Amino acid sequence: MKWVNEYEPTEFRVVHGSKSVRLSSSGCVDDVLGQSRTSSFPYFRDWKFKFGSSSGSDLKPKISITTSTSAGLEQILPWLFYHKVIGVSNFFLFVEGKAASPNVSKVLESIQGVRVIYRTKELEDAQAKSRIWNETWLAGFFYQPCNYELFVKQTLNMEMAIVMARKAGVDWIIHLDTDELLHPAGASEYSLQRLLADLPEDVDMVIFPNYESSVERDDVKEPFSEVSMFKKNFDHLPKDTYFGNYKAATRGNPNYFLTYGNGKSAARIQDHLRPNGAHRWHNYMKSPKEIKLEEAAVLHYTYPKFSDLTSRRDRCGCKPTKEDVKKCFMLEFDRAAFIIASTLTEEEMLRWYREHVVWTDKALTRKLIKKGILTRIYTPMVLKESGVFASAIASSNRDIIKEESLSSTGNRNASGYPHTTDTFPRKMGRILEPHATRKKFLEFNETDHPAIPPESPPGMDRIHLDKIPSEH
Repeated sequence: MKWVNEYEPTEFRVVHGSKSVRLSSSGCVDDVLGQSRTSSFPYFRDWKFKFGSSSGSDLKPKISITTSTSAGLEQILPWLFYHKVIGVSNFFLFVEGKAASPNVSKVLESIQGVRVIYRTKELEDAQAKSRIWNETWLAGFFYQPCNYELFVKQTLNMEMAIVMARKAGVDWIIHLDTDELLHPAGASEYSLQRLLADLPEDVDMVIFPNYESSVERDDVKEPFSEVSMFKKNFDHLPKDTYFGNYKAATRGNPNYFLTYGNGKSAARIQDHLRPNGAHRWHNYMKSPKEIKLEEAAVLHYTYPKFSDLTSRRDRCGCKPTKEDVKKCFMLEFDRAAFIIASTLTEEEMLRWYREHVVWTDKALTRKLIKKGILTRIYTPMVLKESGVFASAIASSNRDIIKEESLSSTGNRNASGYPHTTDTFPRKMGRILEPHATRKKFLEFNETDHPAIPPESPPGMDRIHLDKIPSEH
């Protein structure tokens, strides 16, 4: 393994099949802010990308991602192929809006390992009979608009995705949005498979703390290709560093992160598994053992484009008042952004966006990079530049998706979900348990059962201010 030198241009080779692509790290970023004091991207030689298998059967452990999306191909395809490259074999895409349009869905359905599920009447009827609707742990989010409605949809879709994953012989399932990328740092290679394979056998669930994108321009068009700076999660920082720089890092916003700070999770497929809201999983019969990795993270691209202000506004019919937005959005920044997008002119919105989202103060940026609060992660943009995504797309176009084991049940409705009243099927064969190796992580056992919503990172009210020194 070779890590890139902080200021010295480095050349590395990406290997895909018989092809080899040479890429230089010089020129990725034009000024000194592009150089982190901590290396964040490992340059591996002879790194093999495994996405050529028709069924993904050669990938162990077998990993699936489920998402609920209305995005277009320009967002979904880079997201999808990035995760293929790091070892995800199965994707369960619950689509509506633009994602469900014929031109988009036709492409998605042609990609190997992808199952597209449409929000049809059949799907909604099946979900109305789901086990979740007869329980109380998600009830606090029912019959509310906007983000609350999305949260319920995501959870119901996750419940169905568990069934699909089991029938596809998947070992792990993860719920992600299409503005999130998994960053499997800490593994011996840049591989989600390696990361999960190295876990102890008794681990049921893995928490990936999220890092939040910190955009440096107001004209970003392709976030995965253009954004390299991220704000670290509280869980990956010393407490005195986090709280000592809290005010500087927050920059007048309601919280340290613009949106959520409680990460996303992966769950080992097993009996009685259920979602616990969009951020967690749970088990009906036991308190699952969870670990929180010290290095791996979810890269959350939060409001990376100016147009995200108006697109979120256009998806919600909420009135732009302080009282109404509380009924529609769970987090303070989303509420403020909705009001701004609903009441200001475009010029005023742009000014607000620059003040609250874009990192224009280079001195502050340098300071927070030095403190370790901000970090550079180039992996997504480097993978795209290397041609790996293009190769994956070309490969997928040659292999039109084939019906997997799910379709062998024979009786499917228009949504692609099998007709069954047993949402959590009875016992199946023993799950492949990866070889355990020693790894540093933070362990905890969750005992709280209600659905976990998106939550802000810890605020200054969580500490005694006189005990934390202010860093300068």
